[in-house]
This record gives sequence, structure tokens and C-alpha cells, in this order.
Amino acid sequence: MRNMMGTPRLLAAAILAAPMVQAAESGAYALEEVLVTAQKKAESLQDAPISLTAFGQQELETKGINSLSDIGANVPSMSIQPFPINNATLRIFIRGIGISDAQITQDPPVGVYMDGVYIARSTGTALDVADLERIEILRGPQGTLYGRNTTGGAVNLVTRKPSTEALEFEQKFTVGDRSLFTSKTSANIPVTDTLAAKLAFMTTQQDGFIENTGPGGDYGDREVQGYRLDVRWDVNETMTLDYAYDRSELDYYNTSYQAVTRPLGDKGQAEPIKEHASEQTVYSSRRLDKMATGKPLEESNTEITGHALTFTAGFDGGEFKYIAAYRELSDASYADIGGGAGSTEFRLDTHRYKGQATNDEWTPLVKPLVTQRQRSHELQVSGDAWDSRLEYLVGAYYFKERAIEDNSPLHHQLSADARIPGVPFRVHVVNLLSQHYEIENEAMAFFGQATWTPNVLEDRLQLTFGARHSRDKRSAIKNQTDLNIAELYGLALDLPWGTIDQSDPGRQFDDVEASKKFDDNSFSFVAEYDLTDSINLYGKVNEAYKSGGFNTRDPQRDGNQGPASDGIDYGFGFVDGFDEEKVRSMELGIKSELMDRRLRINADIFKSVYSDMQLNFILDGTVADTKITNAGEAEMQGLEADITFMATRNLLLMLNYAYLDAEVTKARDVNGQDVSDQFVFFAAPEQSYTAVADWTIADADWGRLGLNVSYNYMDERNGGSLASNVKNTRLEAYGVWNARLGLNEMPLAGGMLSVAAWGKNLLDEEYAISAIDNQPQADRSVLWGDPRSYGVDLIYRY
Repeated sequence: MRNMMGTPRLLAAAILAAPMVQAAESGAYALEEVLVTAQKKAESLQDAPISLTAFGQQELETKGINSLSDIGANVPSMSIQPFPINNATLRIFIRGIGISDAQITQDPPVGVYMDGVYIARSTGTALDVADLERIEILRGPQGTLYGRNTTGGAVNLVTRKPSTEALEFEQKFTVGDRSLFTSKTSANIPVTDTLAAKLAFMTTQQDGFIENTGPGGDYGDREVQGYRLDVRWDVNETMTLDYAYDRSELDYYNTSYQAVTRPLGDKGQAEPIKEHASEQTVYSSRRLDKMATGKPLEESNTEITGHALTFTAGFDGGEFKYIAAYRELSDASYADIGGGAGSTEFRLDTHRYKGQATNDEWTPLVKPLVTQRQRSHELQVSGDAWDSRLEYLVGAYYFKERAIEDNSPLHHQLSADARIPGVPFRVHVVNLLSQHYEIENEAMAFFGQATWTPNVLEDRLQLTFGARHSRDKRSAIKNQTDLNIAELYGLALDLPWGTIDQSDPGRQFDDVEASKKFDDNSFSFVAEYDLTDSINLYGKVNEAYKSGGFNTRDPQRDGNQGPASDGIDYGFGFVDGFDEEKVRSMELGIKSELMDRRLRINADIFKSVYSDMQLNFILDGTVADTKITNAGEAEMQGLEADITFMATRNLLLMLNYAYLDAEVTKARDVNGQDVSDQFVFFAAPEQSYTAVADWTIADADWGRLGLNVSYNYMDERNGGSLASNVKNTRLEAYGVWNARLGLNEMPLAGGMLSVAAWGKNLLDEEYAISAIDNQPQADRSVLWGDPRSYGVDLIYRY
């Protein structure tokens, strides 16, 4: 059952390309073997002592998974949401662990990797990837092999590599409702017996499902282009050099929160404008298909480029690998989160503004811009010794990034009519904002893992020990000006509420610098036992670490400022930052194949204990002020099960299920008071599952007719980290039906043609994927999940 370290790459490729059903010599049938690289080596899914889900190329196609944003609905205990004011940025949660905000000074706790290269920023992760071979979702901490920022888990994106074997060509067209059009083209070109190149191009566009009846673009419209070049040079029989270049461009219009309930609670800083804001807002508990902006809804733009170089060299009993990468990101995102009624008097946007507050001069249109550059180097040496009784992997890693978040110069952020104490009528107030943040981060690590098979118990026992030492150095600079001004009788009057007091040097943000250093030692231990040739049991203890950082949305410079904008003295500010987060997880699991490999049951139970867990929450009564605190301790436990059953040669049934119980168990405020009951887990559904039936209706020389039907269920979950916000931010449970009917592998012109009709959310379920309670115009506003959609795929492979 167990693969050796020297598994040839051609054999690995053959396994990946195998059909779902493998026919034995006797004419029987069985489930295919699934190959994964979750432990940085090629091995069977059944041999990897990790709770993971893998999607091969055919399954990605059948489920309509084209990007990271499509995965969440297909993996229980995983939730993926767009960031509220930037749809090109994803918030990824695994087992309830993720990040609710997107700042260049904060790292997500779920690591995303493309061909072994860590992608540091969650901005841009919503982009479609041009040519994926496989996606692996690793659930739970992955600290020793993957390093920092994997306390929740990791996502591996694996692209197809060039081959010198033969010329290959693939063209896919997709058309569907809301003007959907996608074209994906790839060509594998053998140049010589040792050199091959692969070119891939992808373009896709689709309209959003909410029309903007005001000026500018429509909510959710998007257009993507992606390019990729891969070159493989087989230097000799033991050495290979791979180079990859990718570029993605995304032009899109952000969606906007839809107000559900009127603002009945105390809005704190926004209380003076609450009345006017609610008058200029559209409310509905049902999904609207039309909303309006006051100022033109501007287009947002994301560009990503990447270079990766991988060198592998085999030696007697092992392999040396070096991975070097460089990536650039540029993201300019414009959002309008006003009331949806097209008001020009109540606005929540960064468009132009002219009035008494600006001396009758136009402020500029500002699209907050994030730019980032990252470099990384990784060395790996792997092999076996002692007659293959010891398998080892040791390595070193270095990473450096620089990034800028530019939301300047001074520009419009909010404007509305307000009631000011002492003034018998409403006056117009304007919030002007300018922000500019810079970061520089550096990280290095040394890691190793060894698996020993002792000469006992018929070689059925394997013991694995792993360790990683990490060091991080982080620095940040914050510039911010935040002004509230009332326009009254031709005068512009400064207002104290919600404004940084520029006369107080302790609250100014003028090149305010902050820096911190972190280090960590994480360990893992795994014991595996092959109960039979087809049943593997394992137990593991695993640790991981998430780097600390800084919160650019903290309204206070440091802990000497007294109460924050919500009246609470937290004892820390931007300069103090927040500390690292640590997790230790214990897991018992089984990997099994029964009934002559027709039934596969992989399951695990786990318990994770978090210390100094980082919790991000919005301050009550504010629109954007947040605090991040190391809450103390948190625990989660649960079980996961992936069941695949080949009921007949032509009918495949799958059930993936997850149960999760998570709670914050210890948290204390600056005064030492127990505030554990004030915090809850964000995006941690108690139950979630996916059920799939894949039926081959007919299989003949002219092609294969198949039907795939799936049901994806997500339990209710919290939409924020504060218990006081649960009522207005809770997300309700929902279930979605999807189906695909395809006529595949029809011989045509020396290749194969496939045609498929598909539908997603067939019953047009209305469900919220994000909810907030901090808008002045509403106590609850939501982003809706996609409504029913349908289309046709046309694919030709040669």
C-alpha cells in the first residue's frame, strides 16, 4: 500500500490520469488510486496521515471548480467568502480558523501554495487559475512542513507540467446565463527529446446578478484574463529544470451589502446620521436584483505576475530540490456600500466630493491601492536509508516581502445629514480620510521530517517525527488623517466624534513606525499502523504557529491613549501590535479501502487547542475601527469523514461530512477580567456536508454519457467574532443543488470532444455568505450567494 520515495514521475502522471473506475484483469472494477503531494512527496492519498480532500482535473471540471472561490462549497468544514469591500480578496476558513479582515499587516492562517510557492497576500486569491491539474485541501495545522500561517490548514494548487512525450492540445468554451463566456486554451509542445513547453491562456467574463440602476458599472460584473508559460528541461536522467511564468488580470465591479433591518440599535459614532441614512436606504429580507449608487460605481483592477524556478537532481537514494519564486501584486479596489437607493446626500464611497468641508474644491476619486512584491527560496533534500526503513526530508526556507496600502490623498469617505446637540435642525456632515501604510516582512525557517519503519509487526508500523524552527521580523509604518466636518451656514466646523484629535500628538499617525520579532519551534509526531493491506490507522500530534503583526484599523497609537472609540480601555494600540498565535492539534484517523477497493472510508476525529489566539473585531458604534487581541485560549474538536462508494460499475456515490464544536475558553481584558463569553468563533458551522452521485448512463465507442448531481449543505454560523453581534451577523443554514449532464470522449479528428450542460443552485436558494452590523443605515446587511446559474461546456482534447 505504501509508495517508496523513488516513485517515477511518469508512473505518478499515469495514476493521476486514470479514470474513476479501474478495471482489474478479471473484469472487476475498483476506485482509482489518488496521488497527492501533501507531504512534499508523491504518495497515495490512502498513505498520507492527513485529513485532506483532493480534486483531480476531471473532478474539477465536473464540479465546475475554476478558482479558489469555487472550492468552499465542495469541502465540508471549509468556508470561503469575498472580503466585503474587495471581491478579489478571499477570506478562507478551515475548521473555523481564518481571517475576517484583509490588511497588509496581517497574515491569513490558511496558507495558499501554487506549485510549492507560498502566496502571502489573500488579495488576488479569487482569480481564476489558467491550467490546474489538482487542488489539495489540507485540514488542520501544518506547521512543520508548511511553516508559519497554517494554523487552520493549507491549500495546494498544482498546475500541469510540460511533457516531451507528445503534442497535446486542449480547448474549452463555456457559455451561460448572465452573459457568461469562458475560453481556456492549452498546448503542450515537445521541442526536443529533453525540452518541452506548455502554453495556457484563459479569458472569462460574466455579469453580476444585481443591476446598478444608478451611474457606473453593474455590481459583480467581472472579466478575467490569465496567461501561463511552463518550460521543462530534462537536463539528464537525474536532473530536471522547470520554469513557470504566470500573469492574471482581473477587471471587476465590487458587489455591495444589501440592508436587511433598519438601524434600531445605538450606532455610537454614527448615531447622529442614523436617521438620515435610513431614509436613503432600500431594505429587504429577500435578495434584490436591482440597487443604485449615487456616484458612478467605478471599475476595480487586479494584476498578478509570478516567476518560479524549480531545480531537482536525483542522487543515490534521494533527491535535491530548489524552488525560487518572485511574485508581484497590484490591486485597486473601489467600493460603494451606501444605502442602495442612489442617494447623493448619504454616501459611503471614495468618489469625488465638493462642499464647504473642502473649500468648494473637488476631492479626488480614490481607489485604495495595494501593491506587493515577494521573494522566496526553498531547499529540500529527501531520500531513504537503511534499506528504505528511514525516509527523510530536510530543508531551509527564506521569504521577504514589501507592500504598500495606499488610500490617499485626503478624500471623501462618508457624508450624510446629522443631528448635532444644540442645533435644532439637521446639518450636513462629511468624513474625510487619508491612509498610507507600508510593511516589510522577512522570514526564515529550518525544517525536517523523518519516517522510520522498525523491523517489527511485519513492517506495518511507521513512526514520523517532524520539527521546524521559524524566525520572523515585521515592520510597519502608518499614516492616517481622519476628519469629521459639519457644513453649517457657510462654515465648516470640526466635530469631535469619530475624529482623530490632530492636536494630541499621541493620536496622530504621521509616519508612525512599529516593529516586532517572533520565533517559534513547532513539532509533529505521527504513528501509523497498517491494520491490513487496505486499512491504515494513524494518530498524530501537530503544532503550528501564526505570526503576529499590526492592526492598521486600530484608532489608537499605543496603549497610553485611554479608552478607545467604544469607551473601553484595551491597553494597546497600533504600535503595540499583537502577538503570535500557537496551536496544538491531536488527531486520530483511518484510511481504508474495502469491498475489493469499491468502498473508500477516510475519517478522523480531532481536538485543537489554541493559545494566544488572534481575534479581530469591530468596535461597537464604529464603521471601520477594529481591535485585534490575543484572546487567550480556544478549543475546537470535531470529526470529518470522506466516503466514496462504487455502487456499480456505472454509479459512484460520495459523502463528505464534517462536525465542528469550537469555543473561546479563556480571554481576559486589560484589567484582568474574564471576558471569554464576549468572543465567539467566526465562520465555524457545526455541521456541513456534500453528497454526490455520479452516474455513467452509457459507455460506448461513440462516447460516454454521464450525469453528476450534488447537494452542498452549510450549517448556520457566526458572521463576526463578538458575541454581542451574533444576532445581526449570524448566517443561516442553507443547501444548494447542482447538476451536470455530459456527453464525453466522443472521437473527433484524432482527439476527443466533450459537451456538457450544467446548473448551479438549481432551486435558486437565497442564502447570505456575509453579514455585518456596523453600517449607519442598518443593523444587518448581507452579501448574497450566487443565484441559480446554468450553462454549456464544449471541450476538445487532442
